[in-house]
Amino acid sequence: MHDPTPDTGLGSFAAVLAGELPGAWTSTYHPDRGGNNDHDALTDHVWDMNDVADTLAKHTVDHCAVLTRDDGSRLFVADRLGHGEGYLIAAMAPTDAPAEAFRGVREPDGIAVDADPFSAAEDIHYDLLPRYDKALAQVRTNAARLTTPPAAEPEHVVMTWSGDALVVDKPDRDDIVQALTDYGFALDAETDVFVLSGDDSAHQAASVRAAGHRLSELGVGVVLRNPPARPALGTTAVAPPSPPVASPHRGR
Repeated sequence: MHDPTPDTGLGSFAAVLAGELPGAWTSTYHPDRGGNNDHDALTDHVWDMNDVADTLAKHTVDHCAVLTRDDGSRLFVADRLGHGEGYLIAAMAPTDAPAEAFRGVREPDGIAVDADPFSAAEDIHYDLLPRYDKALAQVRTNAARLTTPPAAEPEHVVMTWSGDALVVDKPDRDDIVQALTDYGFALDAETDVFVLSGDDSAHQAASVRAAGHRLSELGVGVVLRNPPARPALGTTAVAPPSPPVASPHRGR
């Protein structure tokens, strides 16, 4: 159905401007419908902390236009309220990014342009759009970082010295078990651990290196640990001090 609302200078300006900007842009004109409009919802997304924001805070927007690029980027177009002829062009913030993604990102403040859409397109292309695209990229990167789950702790095998032997708790993964047994670790059925004998220290060291290399190929790290230290014979562990006993008396 044909929109009976007559076009204005701003609507015509925005339509021509959309065709002059680099890339594929469309223009949507938002007229004043006697107070029944969505202008506040649009101005809330103006991404500006400079002259455009100041103007919008001091003046009511009767009509405006929104230019939308094929990637979803948007530009807000409004009259230079209180400043004579020409228009204000401002970037609009993406609506699909969480508020935290904007932290530390400088606003791509808008610009004032003359009523000539051809010269305005050049000003936007060389001034506003580079700053807008940079800010958008930063927000997208931050948003992706916020939604990326933290990396899982890398799996590792702990080899603990027990005398001259190395002991490994029985792993849950069959491929890790295979890597250990291939290089000399034997399962002790009584303790359910894998043991690498230290009868031949040179052979033992070579087996550890080979097993470690194979485990690394499986994405598994190796940690060598000494057994927990034991208190020397004839000594007694020092008991922690007893907590103070509270007095039964209560103050008022």
